[in-house]
Amino acid sequence: MPREFNPAVYILASKRNGTLYVGVTSNFTVRISAHKQDLIEGFTKRYGVHSLVYLEYLPTMETAIKREKQIKKWRRDWKLALIEKENPNWLDLFEERSGLIDPIRPTERRTTP
Repeated sequence: MPREFNPAVYILASKRNGTLYVGVTSNFTVRISAHKQDLIEGFTKRYGVHSLVYLEYLPTMETAIKREKQIKKWRRDWKLALIEKENPNWLDLFEERSGLIDPIRPTERRTTP
């Protein structure tokens, strides 16, 4: 079940070891869905950064913003190590963590007999 309206820091990736984006939100399902559908102008849309590879809930929005700023200041190899520790296969965690279907996942086409 998704944890809506809970402060969280997330990392999106374009691919394994690809372009990374660190963000903060109070409603990750809505925010990540918007990133995945390119509804948010800017970095993630421009560079095709859509895969949720890291998600960390925090107790307050204030602590989430502090954590986001902390991670953004990290060297790239530290960010990669954080992802690898929690998600060594670089799986897109959106469906698992939200309980929703990924809005950009290719769907199987149904054919009529």
